[in-house]
Amino acid sequence: MNKKKWVVVATLVGLLGTTAAAQATGVFGKVSGLIRSDIKISVDGQATGMQPVYINGQAYLPVRDEAAALGYEVTYNAGNKTIELNKVPSSGSLSNGTKSEEESQYAHISGIVKSVKETEDGQYRLEVLGRGNANWIILYADKETVIQDSEGKTVAAADLKEGTEINADYGPVVAMSYPGQSHAASITVGLSRLVTDDTIQSIEKSDEGYRVSLGKTENGTKTIDLVLNTGKETFLMNEEGQPVEWKDLKEGAKVRAYYGPITTRSLPPQSPVFYLVVLNENGAAPSDEGSGATVQPLN
Repeated sequence: MNKKKWVVVATLVGLLGTTAAAQATGVFGKVSGLIRSDIKISVDGQATGMQPVYINGQAYLPVRDEAAALGYEVTYNAGNKTIELNKVPSSGSLSNGTKSEEESQYAHISGIVKSVKETEDGQYRLEVLGRGNANWIILYADKETVIQDSEGKTVAAADLKEGTEINADYGPVVAMSYPGQSHAASITVGLSRLVTDDTIQSIEKSDEGYRVSLGKTENGTKTIDLVLNTGKETFLMNEEGQPVEWKDLKEGAKVRAYYGPITTRSLPPQSPVFYLVVLNENGAAPSDEGSGATVQPLN
């Protein structure tokens, strides 16, 4: 039950309370919003009759309607002023040790940790870029999150750092925000990559991909600090995890590289690069957070 309560708290930013909850003193204040009937909400490809309400640019959905669409029942506890979501059991569900229905609804992402921040309540907020059900998502790890390395050894959430590669299962509820936000059910920790923000000085085609030279230009003179070698394993993306074409990468672009951890002893050092992120400061306008344009899918 604690896990269900956490998921509700994490996703209340994307839900409107029911009438009973709204009447609870001190829970909700008076707000004004805009109903967007022109935006359609679907769950697993199936159309719903839900209409989002936009308040200060953030999309909200009625808690009972969204819960029903995701297969949950809503229970309001007037005593402690909490809303709980309980999974509606399937008539064909199994209890013989096979994968539970909730687990089968987890979404997945394989990527790199962009940032880590401990919250006031002791959780860890992970901003992740990568590939999966989402390219960019905020995950919250708590004491119920199972965190292990590739050999099954337990890893503390506090040991997760920027540049750590992870495979994560999250959900089953994802907040309707951009990027999406959800509870991390399990995290498998991979290698820790080196991270650098720098400017592209040159791009050359190679047999395996490209050679990207990073450094600076002063008084017309280029100084190369690092040479990155790309390959099939390299992901080129923007800060929202959206793919970028190599032909669009130009000299002078500011990038963040996740590379190594092994580098050559040559000058300048060389290393394979695994994630190359084109930074927004190049002039590309970032998407508005909380646009609510999409609901993260839970397949």
